[in-house]
Amino acid sequence: MRIVALVARYLLGIMFTVFGLNGFLQFIHQPPPTNPLALQFFIAISATHFSAFFFAVQLVAGLLLLSGYFVPLALVLLAAEIYNILAFHLTMAPATIGPGLLAAILWVLVFLKYRRSFDGILGARRISQG
Repeated sequence: MRIVALVARYLLGIMFTVFGLNGFLQFIHQPPPTNPLALQFFIAISATHFSAFFFAVQLVAGLLLLSGYFVPLALVLLAAEIYNILAFHLTMAPATIGPGLLAAILWVLVFLKYRRSFDGILGARRISQG
């Protein structure tokens, strides 16, 4: 399992580093979405430069995964990114959901290795008031 988690961490790190860099340098050209709502969505986030935030988070998290430092932080950052990727594809472009599903599977494999780092936030405990 250690080797599987390590390979998954590197693959996820490469994936998000490349796509994060692509958001800024645009070396992988993608055709515009065929769904008019998806096109409006991309126009809105591009025109407002809101997409730069997503690409920066992808790049930072990808680099953290590749370096091996702050892996739990990278997993928290990527959880939100992967959620947004899956939500976009499920609602506006279901035919191209494959890479998002791959990222989610890799994320789970890495998360299982670092599960203990999340014990404090995933444990159900009642907080006493007073």
